[in-house]
Amino acid sequence: MTPFVDIEARAKARHASQSPGDEKGLDALLLKPLGQAEVAAIPDERWLSQMTRCIFEAGFNWDLIDKRWPQFEAAFDGFDITRWVFMSDDDLDDLLKAPGLVANAQKIRSVGENARFISDMGKTHGSAGAWFAAWSPERYIELCLELKMRGSRLGGATGQRMMRRMGVDALILTPGVVKALNHWGTIDGEPTSKRALAQVQAALDEWRQESGRGLTQISQILAWSVD
Repeated sequence: MTPFVDIEARAKARHASQSPGDEKGLDALLLKPLGQAEVAAIPDERWLSQMTRCIFEAGFNWDLIDKRWPQFEAAFDGFDITRWVFMSDDDLDDLLKAPGLVANAQKIRSVGENARFISDMGKTHGSAGAWFAAWSPERYIELCLELKMRGSRLGGATGQRMMRRMGVDALILTPGVVKALNHWGTIDGEPTSKRALAQVQAALDEWRQESGRGLTQISQILAWSVD
């Protein structure tokens, strides 16, 4: 497996060539995730809000969703979990006609489905934040698969992006990161099979131990390491 020091050196060299005169360097661009206690303290409705936002952004213009987001918050009553656990067909009909929303029935329906998912997290861990905080980096790929299996429309980069935005230490399998994983010999092709995903997790574990960096920064450095 390629040592992470080599990957990081390549990433820093690429950044330096693209940003001549930038004395701060690549490290200044790397994000710092929240601590476990901070993640655990995030209210449940903020998790549902961000899940919904990332779901609606998928395949849509992000600027459009951003401009309309206050109307989403209003239409969904601040994403109150108790309210949307009981989402009905009448709610769906009303929301499809609500001004400012994107009238996509499947994506709107995901709010109720993910509200129930978050409610289940609360039953086992007390809150969604506590549930996410309980996952260790060594089980990151398992967490991603759990989101895909138990959540609604949270598979792949959508769920990963949601976690990153909420402050969870998260790798996002963007095209650039996947390209880097192929370039550095971690996987061959797309990370869709169980074997490929296990290889990704094994690489992350080794690179974390070697570099002392978390998944978020490893993800960013990987993206910077390839053209």
